[in-house]
Amino acid sequence: MEIDLSVKKCVKSFGSFLAVDNVTFDVPQGSFFSILGPSGCGKTTLLRMVAGFEEPTSGAIMIRGKDMRGVLPNRRPANLVFQHLALFPMMTVAENIAFGLRRRKVAAPEIARRTEDILERVGLPGYGVKRVDQLSGGQKQRVAIARCLVLEPLVLLLDEPLGALDLKLREQMKVELKKLQAKVGTTFVYITHDQSEALVMSDVVAVMNKGRFEQMGSPQELYRAPQSPFVARFVGENNIWAGRVEKSSGDEVAIKTDEGFVFSAKSHSPLTIGDRADLFLRPEAMRIEPREPAGLNTFTVAVRAILFDGAASRLLTATDSGHELMVALPQNRRFDHIVPGQTIAVGWHPESGVCFPATTSAAAAAAGEA
Repeated sequence: MEIDLSVKKCVKSFGSFLAVDNVTFDVPQGSFFSILGPSGCGKTTLLRMVAGFEEPTSGAIMIRGKDMRGVLPNRRPANLVFQHLALFPMMTVAENIAFGLRRRKVAAPEIARRTEDILERVGLPGYGVKRVDQLSGGQKQRVAIARCLVLEPLVLLLDEPLGALDLKLREQMKVELKKLQAKVGTTFVYITHDQSEALVMSDVVAVMNKGRFEQMGSPQELYRAPQSPFVARFVGENNIWAGRVEKSSGDEVAIKTDEGFVFSAKSHSPLTIGDRADLFLRPEAMRIEPREPAGLNTFTVAVRAILFDGAASRLLTATDSGHELMVALPQNRRFDHIVPGQTIAVGWHPESGVCFPATTSAAAAAAGEA
């Protein structure tokens, strides 16, 4: 498989601050690759190095096998879509899209043909004569992407392009961008702090933290099998317990939480008896009033509130010690009888919980909930 973008041992420092720390990854041709991480993790700096606006302190960036060191941004086979789009309001849609082609001195008939073609491909046929201020937010988004795609880059770089849109439009555009990338076949490299965007759209997601990639894999792999406490906390929602290992056999452990519960769970890191550990559990892994409790970790909680959100509705619950837990309300059973103040039984399968050696931040988060 052809590799469109290859980053090898890339480092970027600003004085004593290390923004990108020894990052290596490959992006195959035609794939949707996302870099997910919190503000300040280094993802924008990494993208700017690929685009050519920053030079790596060390390491190599190659596009289709060609080393990009010293190659100016406008000479690279990669184009960057900014969060605020930077469309020219005094130009029509067609003029915005044709801007780069005119700078390359492409012949006028060829500009007209390519502009019409790319408008068709992004789902905006006949929009060339419209002004930018006549477009919706989603249409402006597609015009900004079309302006880059018309230059036929090998790699399209997207810097949190949905960040300025309202929630409803952002949800719609996640689907639209996924469909568009599949249709045009261009390699997309997308950065975001929104885990939903990364999970919905991407073939591969790299979770970035403090300049390094913590884990890289499919959205399903990151969600179901996080390899570090940071990934477990950052990708999706998790309940967290702090406790101590009472039993350990291979990847199976028994954790006695600080609230006094003893839970069986899986461990992705070596743990021995007596070690402090953090236990992570998804809200949807918890079964309400389980019909077959055998083999489950079971306990009771008090319902503090019902958080209705359609298919994403949840219960805010708490243990006797006050440790708060989110419990998802499944759609295949009705729980209309549950009301705030009620005590209910919950249970979860040991395969659903994952343990890691204790970290200060996770333990503090668990203590804050208690």
